[in-house]
Amino acid sequence: MPDEHSLYHKSHRLATDVSRRESLDSLLSSGSGPITSGSSDDVEHPKGDRPTIPAARRTSFLEEDEEQPVSSVSANSAANKIKDVPVTWTSLPKKGQLAVLTIARLSEPLSERSLAAYMFFQLKWFDPSVPDSTITSQGGLLTAAFAAAQFFTAVWWGRAADTPWIGRKKVLLVGLTGTAIASIGVGFSKSFYQAIFFRALAGALNGNIGVMRTMLSEIVQEKRFQSRAFLLLPMCFNIGVVIGPILGGFLADPISAFPNVFGPGSLLGGKNGVSWMVAFPYALPNLFSGIFIFVSAMCVVFGLDETHEALRDKPDYGRKVGRLVTDLICRRRDRTGYSQVATDETEMQPTPTTPTVPASSGETVFPRSVPDIERQPMVSPTMNPPKTGHNTNTSPFRQILTKNVLLTLAQHHLLAFHVSSFNALIFLLLPAPRANNEGFHFPSLRFTGGLGLSQEKVGLAMAILGVIGLPLQILLYPTLNTRLGTLPSYRLFLPFSVLAYTTLPFLVLVPNQPAWLVWILLSLVLAAQVLSRTFALTGTVILVNNSSPSRTSLGTIHGVAQSASSAARMLGPTIGGWLLGVGLKGNLVGGIWWGLAVVALANWGLLFLIYEGDGKGGKA
Repeated sequence: MPDEHSLYHKSHRLATDVSRRESLDSLLSSGSGPITSGSSDDVEHPKGDRPTIPAARRTSFLEEDEEQPVSSVSANSAANKIKDVPVTWTSLPKKGQLAVLTIARLSEPLSERSLAAYMFFQLKWFDPSVPDSTITSQGGLLTAAFAAAQFFTAVWWGRAADTPWIGRKKVLLVGLTGTAIASIGVGFSKSFYQAIFFRALAGALNGNIGVMRTMLSEIVQEKRFQSRAFLLLPMCFNIGVVIGPILGGFLADPISAFPNVFGPGSLLGGKNGVSWMVAFPYALPNLFSGIFIFVSAMCVVFGLDETHEALRDKPDYGRKVGRLVTDLICRRRDRTGYSQVATDETEMQPTPTTPTVPASSGETVFPRSVPDIERQPMVSPTMNPPKTGHNTNTSPFRQILTKNVLLTLAQHHLLAFHVSSFNALIFLLLPAPRANNEGFHFPSLRFTGGLGLSQEKVGLAMAILGVIGLPLQILLYPTLNTRLGTLPSYRLFLPFSVLAYTTLPFLVLVPNQPAWLVWILLSLVLAAQVLSRTFALTGTVILVNNSSPSRTSLGTIHGVAQSASSAARMLGPTIGGWLLGVGLKGNLVGGIWWGLAVVALANWGLLFLIYEGDGKGGKA
């Protein structure tokens, strides 16, 4: 049975042929005599001002139709018109597929940020005799364990995603399943080394972010949608930053947090309290995260299409079951007994090569996704027809790692280094006890201590990051990125990170009272960092994606990028946690933060050595 796209193309071709023949009949019937070729002097025009026809032979209707396909003409016209239409969030194509990817991406930062909210206190619970300086080092190692394992496997998961016998979807499912198991394992750990093992297991099985970026670029291929489409993944991170710490701080140690519900003598706790919550006080938030990740994995199984070229037409039994369930749930019958036709965007939306359809009113009817002319090759009758088979070979590394790709990956590495270090160290600085800095005088840089925030206040402070970031991503970024461009906006806003890293350690000198003063200053510093990374994180993903020499190497490019990012996220929190501990003991807590400012400056300098590619080996 032919699919929807085949029927669409056939009906479009038939309608176009009829329309053009009617136009030809109208032209022939409008004249009073036959139109002949030849010199204008040899032709008489009894009705006066009739136009002359050049001596060169005119192309017949059939020959003209063969020389220039109607689909390319209509596609060019449609694309030129649609490019003038402003891009909005509602105009994004294939929203159903994007929603599934969004849910899958949200599950991981939700788990990670939840753990970060109580990590300092869980490490203290493992061994209460350990000093705070050692706890900060352990916190950096626990954060880096995930990235360290991911560093060694991310490239191979990217290559596996490019391989036709594995594909994107299977790699994504392995990563989600491994992360769910590891999350539960961390919650039921009773020592620091057990927690390290499960975090490393999660990283070794997880190549998801690279695969998600690859699938995103294959689902949304038009460049005019990129600023919004590639923003979805960082938005999920900010949502996780908001919800994760709140859930972590709310659900951690439920016996102490909710004694009337789970504690001794409570309704659920019985005589001694809920036994497994007593034995594992930090298991509940991890159990919740594991269940959420498992649900997102099921959404991928039943709701996400494979995007690999060689696997798109292969049977996907998970999707068949998902469509069946969706059809049973959403089917409606009208009064005549006919069932409503499914309008799932993932099923009915035209492909990027689908032409537009001329309406009877003379206007052009645009489908939901109009082909991007920059990505659509022109077809000529003298050229050999394209092969229907898929290229199943992945490009060798020597052809992929061009100079611009290497420089783009280098800036991606430095960005991940200072952003991941900030994300890890801020959770260690905020709960660290305050120190007596009464003898401090400017311009001396010798001071120490943290902000002494409680577990709940640490979660609230981190939620500020997401609350600030989401409006910036939804409202500010798409507009400015469209006006300035990806690379210029990246260059413009990255220095705000330098400002945040430079000023953050001075907050430990602000007195406790009035409390609102600390929160206002902390919010301003966090806002500067969020503003910077809003443009930087999305910008670097677009730059990496468009630096790819070809579409067939996208999975490998994003796998290498994730490996470079993982190396940075391994080194940053490890070195940063150790240096933060040294600073706390050596009365120089600001040293690591000013070091991050230098790394951010180096990151900024690299942006002037790269260019934005077109995804095919050239410049955009």
